[in-house]
Amino acid sequence: MRHIAQVLGVFFWKLGGPGLLLLGILDSSFLFAPLGNDLLVVTMSARARTIHAMLYYAFMSTAGSVLGCLLVDVVLRRAGEKGLQKQLPRKRLEYVKCKVEKNAAWALVLASILPPPFPFTPFVMAAAALQYPRWRMLAIIGAARMARFTILGALALRFGKNILQWVQAPALQWFLIGLVVVCAVGSVISVVGWIRRSRTPRSPAPVPAS
Repeated sequence: MRHIAQVLGVFFWKLGGPGLLLLGILDSSFLFAPLGNDLLVVTMSARARTIHAMLYYAFMSTAGSVLGCLLVDVVLRRAGEKGLQKQLPRKRLEYVKCKVEKNAAWALVLASILPPPFPFTPFVMAAAALQYPRWRMLAIIGAARMARFTILGALALRFGKNILQWVQAPALQWFLIGLVVVCAVGSVISVVGWIRRSRTPRSPAPVPAS
């Protein structure tokens, strides 16, 4: 498993910008890769040490995230609120719906900027299922994600040498290997869950007695 994780990590690293694009699509759609793009943007920017390269990495990560959200939007916008009910636990569904119905724009901004464990994809799913305008949603997510990755990249340029030394530390190497393993397992669980929930009708909520 360790060797598989190393291969996956090196794979995205060697791809450079396209690797960030691909990982962004996977992370923002139906797979599970928390902080993957953040770590790659930081380490790649620290190694490149140029503003142009940093902005390129931030843009590619942002573009991947937007494309991943578009995939989610296509599926959930068609499924509507009934489809959303199949994909989210009831408590999370109520929380996300409340935030999106109250102020979808700010909910999407916060979801795009804040790191895990703050949820991201559930807000995208809710906005799509509740028919929030598609291109407005994608524009908000794109702007917020670009701000997030640019800030991380700028910090990487500022503290580049320290970051590279930190990345080479054995403890972090094991952490990254563990993160890739968690992402791989989480992605399998996520995809299986999507398929099972899509096929299984959700039982209606009980009607309270009068």
